[in-house]
Parts: sequence; C-alpha cells; structure tokens
Amino acid sequence: MFDINDIRSQFPILDRSVYNRPLVYLDNAATSQTPRRVVDAIEKSYFETKANVHRGVFSVSQEATELMEATRTRVQKYIGAESRDEIVFTRGTTEAINLVAASYGGTFFKDGDEVILTVMEHHANIVPWQLLQNRVKIVLRPVSINEKGELDIDEYKSFFNEKTRFVAVCHTSNVLGTINPVKELIEIAHGHNVPVLVDGAQAIPHTRIDVKDLDADFYTFSSHKMYGPTGVGVLYGKLKHLSAMPPYQGGGEMIDQVSFEKTTYAEPPLKFEAGTPDFVDIAAFSLALDFLDEVGVENIAAHEKELTEYATKRMIAEIPGIRLFGTAEKKCGVISFLLGHAHHYDTGMLLDKLGIAVRTGHHCAQPLMRYLGIEGTVRASFAVYNTIEEVDTFINALKRVNAMLNG
Repeated sequence: MFDINDIRSQFPILDRSVYNRPLVYLDNAATSQTPRRVVDAIEKSYFETKANVHRGVFSVSQEATELMEATRTRVQKYIGAESRDEIVFTRGTTEAINLVAASYGGTFFKDGDEVILTVMEHHANIVPWQLLQNRVKIVLRPVSINEKGELDIDEYKSFFNEKTRFVAVCHTSNVLGTINPVKELIEIAHGHNVPVLVDGAQAIPHTRIDVKDLDADFYTFSSHKMYGPTGVGVLYGKLKHLSAMPPYQGGGEMIDQVSFEKTTYAEPPLKFEAGTPDFVDIAAFSLALDFLDEVGVENIAAHEKELTEYATKRMIAEIPGIRLFGTAEKKCGVISFLLGHAHHYDTGMLLDKLGIAVRTGHHCAQPLMRYLGIEGTVRASFAVYNTIEEVDTFINALKRVNAMLNG
C-alpha cells in the first residue's frame, strides 16, 4: 500500500534512542508524531509570514491570513462540510466541546433537561457538561457497554424521553478502541429531534469522515492526533446551530461593532475565534492533511488493523495472565491491557527502559475504569509509521517485563 521506509523517513524522531535502544513509539492515541513537512511549514511561517491575521492591509498580514483561511477551506473539504463558515478553529477537541457545552447548552438547556453520554467518554466529553450543571441543573445519562466494550444500543434507545435535549458521544473510545456506530446513533437521536455532538478525536486519524453523510450536528477533533501541530483543534457545527449560539469568549476578532452601550458580533466562524489565533500552526495543519491524503486514510487504517491483530494474537498466545480490555468487532489500533495483577505504572516504566513508549493510567477516562473495576491500564496504540518489527520488539519486551513482575 505504501513504502513504510519512506513514511518513517519523514519522521525524524523515529531515529532517536531511549536508554540506548531504538525508540518504539506506541502512544499515538495520545499524540501522533509530526512529519518534517509540517515543521518546515511552521519554520517558514515564523521566518517569512508572521503577522497578525485578518487585521492588516500590508502584504505579510494578507499572506498570513490567506494561509490560515486556506486551511479552513482545506478542513471543510476534508470532512465534507457544506460551508467553510461551519469550521471553527479551537485549541483542540477539549476546547471545542467546552464551547458547545457553554454556548449551546448554556443557551438552550433548562433545569431538568437530560444529556445522553456513554460510559466510555473521555473526560473532555464529561467535565464540560458537569461545569454546565453549575448554571443549569441538567441530568447526565451515560449509556453502558457489554463485555466486549460495545455500546448497549437498546439502552441508548430507551434513554430518550421528553426531557432529552442533547447527545454527546465519542466516535471511537481512546481506551477500548471501540468504533461506535455514530451514524445510527445520530439517526436515532434525530428521530427524537435531538442534536448530536461527536467527539471525533480518536476516529478521524483512521477513518474518512463525511459530516454530511453522518448528519452530525457537531463534530470535533484535534490536529496533534492527525500528524499535525499541537494546540489546534476544529469544531464543525451546522451553520444553523452556530448562527443561533452566542459567543464563547469575547475580545478582538469576534466583533462586528463595539460601543460601551452595546456590542454586536461577527458571523460564524469568527464569532467563536476571539483574539489572535494560532495562525502559524493552523496554516501548517494543512500540510498534515496533505500527508493523510497522500498515504490514504483507508491505507493507514488497514495497516494499523494488521498491526493490531498481529499484536493481539501474539499477546494472547505468548503472555500468560494478560488481560485485554476492549475486544469489539469494530475497533481501531488500540490495545489496552494489564499483565496479570501487576500495576500498570510498573509495566510502563519497565517497558520504557527497553525503549517502548506506551501510555499508562486511567487515560482521562476514570468513569470507564470504575465501570471495568480497575484503576488503569497499559495502552499501546499504532500509527502509520509503526512496523511489524516494532510489534515484535514490543512483544519480546512484554514477555521480559511479565517475567519480572509475575514470574
């Protein structure tokens, strides 16, 4: 499908060592690495086109503005949005969800209204709704999962009633790897005239997203999980919703007219982009989308599936006492596990000494951990630049660590 050596050559960090061992980076669900072209674009912007956007009549400012707005159009086309005005730049998925909770929820929810979530949500799709509860006494209703980590669709359907006002659900679980049937979830919600926000942070690096086909009301994601810069996120929102929502923050850029008596606001998306944006990294994000298109998201997903299935098969067959969490029929390249009853931190620290970078802890999903009856897991997650040879190195390291902790 692609030349893995060519892919890896675009990521200089993959050539470094940790404790005199080649780095095997398996924390891609937290943040992916960045190809050289993206970093080169950032450097070029700082050296050639650093001037505040939307405000200057001089050439450098106009160039910076064009680069940033070209990325807005690029994102619109990448996710199939109807209009570039539906693309709001944020600092990440977290800020995007906070924006919707504060602005949409703070405007249209009333005491007693219910919001449907799932037990597998990231804290970023739980805490903003709890913060809203300080303003409006809404009720959060989390949908449960089965033993494979798949959503209980029947329970989801049963939660809808006259008080249901909103659904906020992850497209893919960052812990279990479960890919939720979001199109079906949206259809069910819309049958009750309930809008849906989809946290797409874990899905969009591995799946081609078409927001019009999904019919999502809001879709959120982060650049840094898509081989792009940190500090850049996207909120897609249907224009009818964004137009009806008040600003999330106030300041420069998001205004129409300001007086001490009254202020009027710009139209979306600028209404939600107060202050100077991270225009340098936003512009560079376009290069990450180019990378994804060149390799092909479908090819990336197939490669990651091969790695995941190979790793899972070897882990089950060769590591006594291993416990896997998340065995859904449809899942992405994430494997969460425990080595018997060994503490996940111990496993992660020992793997680090062997050059293996994995995530340990509750993965910002403490309600899910409590649901599973554990404190945390070790999580290995794959990206396009990972190889079968790296999986072999990982498995051999796991065997060694398991013998040390449980031998």
